[in-house]
Amino acid sequence: MVIPRSRSIATRLTLMNLLVSGAALLLACAGFLAYDQYSVRESLVRTLSAQAQIIASNSVTAVLFNDPQSALNTLSALKNAPNISSAAIFATDLRPFAQYSRDSSEVIISAPPLSPGTLESYRFRSTHLILLRAIQSQGKFIGYVYLRADLTEIDRRLKRYLLIALSVFLVSMVSALLISAAFRRRVARPIIELANTAQQVSRDRDYSLRAASIDAQDELAVLVESFNEMLREIQLRDIALQKAHDELEQRVAERTRELVSANRELEAFSYSVSHDLRGPLDALNGFIYVLQKQYGSKLDDQARELIAQLRSSSKRMTELIDDLLNLSRVTTRLMHVEKVDLSQIARSVMNDLCRTAPDRKVNFIAPESEEVFGDSRLLRIVMENLLRNSWKYTSKHEHARIEFGRTTSRGHVTYFVKDDGSGFDPQAAERLFQPFQRLHSTKEFPGNGIGLATVRRIIQRHGGEVWAEGAVGKGATFYFTLGSNRAENPNSTTSKQ
Repeated sequence: MVIPRSRSIATRLTLMNLLVSGAALLLACAGFLAYDQYSVRESLVRTLSAQAQIIASNSVTAVLFNDPQSALNTLSALKNAPNISSAAIFATDLRPFAQYSRDSSEVIISAPPLSPGTLESYRFRSTHLILLRAIQSQGKFIGYVYLRADLTEIDRRLKRYLLIALSVFLVSMVSALLISAAFRRRVARPIIELANTAQQVSRDRDYSLRAASIDAQDELAVLVESFNEMLREIQLRDIALQKAHDELEQRVAERTRELVSANRELEAFSYSVSHDLRGPLDALNGFIYVLQKQYGSKLDDQARELIAQLRSSSKRMTELIDDLLNLSRVTTRLMHVEKVDLSQIARSVMNDLCRTAPDRKVNFIAPESEEVFGDSRLLRIVMENLLRNSWKYTSKHEHARIEFGRTTSRGHVTYFVKDDGSGFDPQAAERLFQPFQRLHSTKEFPGNGIGLATVRRIIQRHGGEVWAEGAVGKGATFYFTLGSNRAENPNSTTSKQ
């Protein structure tokens, strides 16, 4: 297949050759024509000047003795000069003294006089040449000769030259076209084949193709050979790259299988340990309950305080086991993607929190509806952890503000939970999402440091990201995106509870 761009290169080469040849011929012909016209006109002026000198010399006596017939005889000799159409001798008072005309119908009425001090002058008109020559006797001006030459022969000569130039131009253009065709076969065709090969390689990614070699030792042959060498290098690199890619895929598949197996074993171990801890812990809680119920009245205050601390620690251990089990479940649980309204979940969670502490004054703001696609149970765990965090870290404020909403960040639709609580050090923001990492003491704010790690795993399973921004004493904002989110609801309103 020949691409249009290659055809245009061949056409441009031909046009360039024709234009250069044509321009050179036109300039040459124009120069020759201009030189010929100049030479012929100069020759005509010299001829008329010589004839005028002869007539002026032979007419001195006729003018001095007022003999018009003698002057007319002198002028009649011009009949042997076919280029002169008319002639005359004028006296000093511009009166015609004698005149001659090849055509009897042509009458010389007057002629322009010579300028003072001028011996001879001539003027070219469109159809004729006029020459004036002074007649002098002993250095005194006594009259002048008027000669008029017809330019018809010069015009014919110009037309013949133009016809010859046109014939030469046409023959030269045909010759240039034939030469260009041979030149195009020698130069343009290899370029076209090279361009077609490059296009096919680019389209098919087939680096085994080669451009046809040229039986010459010029720059074009070097270009073709260099292009083929480049294709050979690319082919070798492509083969090596494909081999490395296949080996890498095999290694990745093996490592992935090993990692999946290790993760499953680790999750099974974590679940087994957490589950097996429940039995002894439940028994311990039962013994503590019996001890406090039956023997609490017989114990002193210090013993009762120790039992209370033991029960608190047992309760915290139970919560920690539950969090570990939840963390394990969110990683292994199959996802069921459906349409979920995050605003409805947020209001439900806040209603539950408000019932646990009805005396707290919390201003909660959320859109009327915020629909996304995801696993409803896992997304509820996300909203519960984020909102419970905000509820917990605003507990020391008399009037708290918690907001759930949507914005645009990092080029994606982003959801956030924002509060005006105690906040955190921005330099430690990444530690928030690591298991068992806490930025506050348990005495200040209770917790196990598992909730945000669970949030990150759920968001990652949804193909999104989660991050936090905040400052100490100025609240915190938790952002998250959902890769599976396809619902867009730009119209939202705020409601307060």
